[in-house]
Amino acid sequence: MSKQTELEALKIEFPTLTRLDAGIVIELSGAEYNEQIEAIWQTRKNAQIRQAEAEAKAQAKADLLERLGITADEAKLLLS
Repeated sequence: MSKQTELEALKIEFPTLTRLDAGIVIELSGAEYNEQIEAIWQTRKNAQIRQAEAEAKAQAKADLLERLGITADEAKLLLS
């Protein structure tokens, strides 16, 4: 999905956004609304990147252990 498509999906998911200002709830509009939608998109994108990196690291570790023919516990013993 393109960034623009993802932003449009977020606008559907969050048709309104609010902020609290001196105890008063204010609905965001215009540029402020778009900035918050962009911030939500960026936060989710960063989480997806971290998740993909963690999965790749775990897979690389599993591949290495398989090539070496040892278990994770055996690798820990070798490193201790």
